[in-house]
Amino acid sequence: MKERLRSLLKTLMLTPGLSGHEDRVRRRIEKELADLPLALRTDRLGNLIATLEGDEGAPSVMLFAHTDQLGFMVRKIEENGLVRIERLGGIPEKALPAQAVLFCVGEGRDVQGVIANKSHHATPPEEKYKVTPYQEVFIDVGAEDAAGVKALGIEIGTPVVYDPRVIELNENRLIGTSVDDRAGCAVIVEVARALAAEGPRPTVHFVFAVLEEFNLQGAMVAARAINPDIAIQLDLALNADTPDMTQRGEVALGNGPAMSLYSFHGRGTLNGTIPHPALPKLFSDTASAEGINLQRTAHTGALTDSSYVQLVNEGVACIDMCFPCRYTHTSLEMCDLRDLEALTKLLIAAIRRVDAKFSLNRDDYT
Repeated sequence: MKERLRSLLKTLMLTPGLSGHEDRVRRRIEKELADLPLALRTDRLGNLIATLEGDEGAPSVMLFAHTDQLGFMVRKIEENGLVRIERLGGIPEKALPAQAVLFCVGEGRDVQGVIANKSHHATPPEEKYKVTPYQEVFIDVGAEDAAGVKALGIEIGTPVVYDPRVIELNENRLIGTSVDDRAGCAVIVEVARALAAEGPRPTVHFVFAVLEEFNLQGAMVAARAINPDIAIQLDLALNADTPDMTQRGEVALGNGPAMSLYSFHGRGTLNGTIPHPALPKLFSDTASAEGINLQRTAHTGALTDSSYVQLVNEGVACIDMCFPCRYTHTSLEMCDLRDLEALTKLLIAAIRRVDAKFSLNRDDYT
């Protein structure tokens, strides 16, 4: 399982898919699911929905992760051939200078470039610790003028992402682009593979969602169509095992999957997720039974799709299940394959416990 996760995750990390332009990623996932007994469809937004029929008397489950990644859009092409960009998603501006990027013109036609960084020899002392706002950033693609840029297929609105790459640091840890949330997508594929085999299961809708980094509402459209009873969202958990992050909690890379008990954005968006009480109990009990170390996280400053999915129709019982991740939203995010493997096993076992007797009555848990 770990090696399948490694292989698929590397493939997905190397496949560009800016928010709103996720189709290459979706098509790659479709190929992975093609040999499974799933009903596949893609909605108008680009959400891939793969349904596995199960016990009709049990609550239905939506297991989902987002396929998109953050990045940029071309805003302006200067006459001298340099390109200006708009930020799409939570890009950390201090991590941008000298980064390699990829203009997603089309498969086989993508163009590499570099975010300019002023020569150190010409940088005065007052600029050495300045963070350049993204509006002032420009990208060099090697063209001599605007006509040269346009001849490469680059125009206003062309998607731009961090140049895709994967580095294997040891036998368990990967670092590279879009671990958020291609790791979640890889886990869902592996869960689908296992649940499609013999064994008890509820009806499960595996959803590979779009637009999370843009407006967090792509998965909500899928949920409205599916109308699940339970929704389990997979995304990262902020690490707390490096010196700069110790105050954020107790999540450590390589120490197992994490369960979110509270998330809240708190920066202009008054939304977040407090899980339905049935679901923390389900995952805690399952982790104990399976001998899986389950970490816990509660944090402010980030949102996931579940914050909107929980509000669909008459309400959906939601929870965020997570993999620890370091250096989030940079060009080199880090995860541990042991965490992904344990998360996969936990999800398989927990979802199999959702049967006709599984209660979503809140009074049964208070």
